[in-house]
Amino acid sequence: MKVTRDGRRINVEVRADGEGLVSHAGTALLARVADKTGLTRALSSELASLQLRAGSHDRGRVVRDLAVMLADGGDCLADLGAVRDQAPLFGEVASDSTAFRVIDQIAGDPDAIEWLRAAHARARARAWKLCGAPERLTIDLDATLITAHSDKEGAEGTFRGGYGFHPMLAYADETGEALAGELRPGNAGANTAADQITVAEQALEQIATEHIEDLEILLRVDSAGATHELLDWCRDAWICFSVGYDLTETVRDTILTIADEDWVCALDQDGNPRDNGQLCEITEQLDLTGWPEASRVLVRRERAHPGAQLSFTDHDGHRFQAILTDQTGDAAEIERRHRGRARVEDHIRNDKDTGLRNLPFRAFEHNRVWLALVLIAHDLIAWTQRLLLTGELARCEPKRLRYRLLHVAARLAFSGRRARLRLQATWPWASDLAAAFERLKALTPLPA
Repeated sequence: MKVTRDGRRINVEVRADGEGLVSHAGTALLARVADKTGLTRALSSELASLQLRAGSHDRGRVVRDLAVMLADGGDCLADLGAVRDQAPLFGEVASDSTAFRVIDQIAGDPDAIEWLRAAHARARARAWKLCGAPERLTIDLDATLITAHSDKEGAEGTFRGGYGFHPMLAYADETGEALAGELRPGNAGANTAADQITVAEQALEQIATEHIEDLEILLRVDSAGATHELLDWCRDAWICFSVGYDLTETVRDTILTIADEDWVCALDQDGNPRDNGQLCEITEQLDLTGWPEASRVLVRRERAHPGAQLSFTDHDGHRFQAILTDQTGDAAEIERRHRGRARVEDHIRNDKDTGLRNLPFRAFEHNRVWLALVLIAHDLIAWTQRLLLTGELARCEPKRLRYRLLHVAARLAFSGRRARLRLQATWPWASDLAAAFERLKALTPLPA
């Protein structure tokens, strides 16, 4: 083996006689954040009834280690070894078979997955106390397809001709947190109102009582959310909605009657006028009987980018989109906020890099528990970024965060009763990781 130093190629002698080297040093942040937010304690408390005997692995601790493994980039039980093999950093970690037994216990008890969600909600309340609760909350609902490469319980053919699952997920846009998710067969509909309402209610249960009455809550969905059942539920729950609206023949005919001077400039996500994008409200021209009172329909048009394939619904080189909402205020601001729904696709993609792409078990209930663990892992990353990181590291996606911080190797040195984790000084993000550990120490400890 050769390496390059000062422009010269040098032969390297490899020996297995080093001491104190640990891998995935930055992942220890995730485990400590789980402790600081009370997640570990809440899991242990909620799952205490599953404890088989004295001296066995704490069920809450096992679940925490599984969530840390997923946040670290694992996608199956065997990847728990990445945490287990770093005992100086993470302590004693359960074996793969013990971890499976814990998942099996949770899957076998009809109430246990609710205990997981309750522990998740308790940790969220604590995290909001540490980093501040949002002044308003936008809940994004969306469904995604997960391919199954073998015969698994609940896997069915999908509308795209594939085979697998079609979970419904909910995320908080302002905080980047995962609020809820429900695993569904692959043939479940994207616009099944009953499933949307179930996941939306689970999302609301994740919000602490002290915040739920004061928050301005908006439910944001694509055109799959334009169902009377879902929007009636929103109205009964005092939640505003913003959903995609189909370009029916009536809507298209109305669009063609809009004069050029009636179109106003749309806004980008920073609130500045967009170079390409205009909108108009057509509420008065439509019969919205049957939809919730005070509903509005806004239409946006924009020029298709060069090379884009236009469809028969496009007119004069424009593409059109419509939204149905009951929000009051400036139409351009409402439409700008609705377009922010695109961020839910980023969350789903990131979760597929955090264990969601591969549902590893054959049994449906086991994979349902796995989905709950993925959502906890998602929030461990989100809380770590909000509490401990700044700048680009506070915004970057998990894959980049793992490369820069979580998977960094370090040397753990002991001197008397003190230990020191020594990072490579030339690593570009070493100072950021060291600062994150200092911020972690400064966080208010959990009450006894």
